[in-house]
Amino acid sequence: MIDFRYHIVSLISVFLALAVGISLGAGPLKETIGDTLTGQVEGLRAEKEDLRAQLDETGGDLAAADAFVSAAGERLLVGTLTDRRVALVLLDEVPEDQVAALTERLAQAGASVSATATVNDTWTDPALATYRRTLAGTLVSYLDRPPAADAGTEAELAEALVAGLVGADPAAPNALSENASSLLDVLAEGDQALVTFAQDVTRPADAIVVVSGTSEEPADETATAGPDPDGFAPQLALVGAAERLSAGVVVTGASRSGDDLVAAVRGDDALADVVTTVVDSATVTGQVTVPLALAADIGGRPGSYGYGDDRAALPPAVQLPPVDRNPTVPDAAAGDVPDATQGETPGGEVQPGGDG
Repeated sequence: MIDFRYHIVSLISVFLALAVGISLGAGPLKETIGDTLTGQVEGLRAEKEDLRAQLDETGGDLAAADAFVSAAGERLLVGTLTDRRVALVLLDEVPEDQVAALTERLAQAGASVSATATVNDTWTDPALATYRRTLAGTLVSYLDRPPAADAGTEAELAEALVAGLVGADPAAPNALSENASSLLDVLAEGDQALVTFAQDVTRPADAIVVVSGTSEEPADETATAGPDPDGFAPQLALVGAAERLSAGVVVTGASRSGDDLVAAVRGDDALADVVTTVVDSATVTGQVTVPLALAADIGGRPGSYGYGDDRAALPPAVQLPPVDRNPTVPDAAAGDVPDATQGETPGGEVQPGGDG
């Protein structure tokens, strides 16, 4: 049994050790310890200042590089998308300055933005699945070429949005067709609108740029096999519809995580080889690349651009033919118009023909 004397001895030992430590610290070891600590603090301070100087230098280099790319981009872009109309389709949270920068770069390429469409959360909200299914049944009736009966709600909604954005009136190609206008109206109406438009859409687009923003849900940092295709099914359906119905499509995003829509498109067997992708539309380099990549895609040369060993840094140069917006003349062979009046207005004035 431990007695009182044991406790006394233990306490005395503790106090003796404390006294020895104080004596050594204030005496023989005082200068050594103080010098060591002072040297370490000064070394850390110098290292911090050196890293700060390197960071400032790197920031200056990056700013200079961005300025060069921006100035060079103006020359690279001129004439690449002359008279083309482009619809921007925004997914998740895309900053306004990024949208403005992409719009400016498209303008430098000679294109105009015919629509800026933000896809709302209602497009994917599980609680609104029944609502979307009912709405899709209505939208299909406005499609000139409805998808297969078993295509599903996601495909039907995607076809409706893209058809609304690119649907031109054959008799007046600079205006939306009646069905296209109806599609966009239905998608944007009500408190549960699936899409919000930044401005009234009055002109049909030739091509589509899908811009993926930052989702509110963080990516799974433990994932190593790339994005889950099922998690991007509605977005991939939209990209697929844009590829089928428009003259060209580019998918771009601001994420470098490898778990975004760009990565999902690149990992999709049906889309990887036919849809053009550009990484990091939040940077000047990415913003300049988007119009160049879109021109290449319209020219039949889709590709993947940005970061990665198998990604090209710059899209190939293409020369696109002039846009033909002549009204389409009804086909007399199909019995639409008698031979004697084909291509004429009721007043007898001949209208120019064209390929649409």
